[in-house]
Amino acid sequence: MKSVIIFTGTGPILILTTYSSLTDPGFIEKLAVKGIKKFIAYELNPGLVKAKYGSLYDTIMNDVKQTDDLRVLDYNGHNVFYNFTFSELGEPVLYEPG
Repeated sequence: MKSVIIFTGTGPILILTTYSSLTDPGFIEKLAVKGIKKFIAYELNPGLVKAKYGSLYDTIMNDVKQTDDLRVLDYNGHNVFYNFTFSELGEPVLYEPG
């Protein structure tokens, strides 16, 4: 499962996804349904995310009400932004429609 920070027009969110690519059409469609049509995304080390979020990470992973392909772990932009250093971010993926 990939751990990803997505910077949107309203701020960063932290998600977990099983999509192999952050530009996969299915991934793009899932985000669009949530109102995210343009973004900058950074992959994170899943072990690092699990270590920082602990039991919340486990709870989100075990939540049967959510689908396996995209789960929001943290939507508090301030928390997401300050929980990780820039050196912990992967290469940026820029996406905008058209």
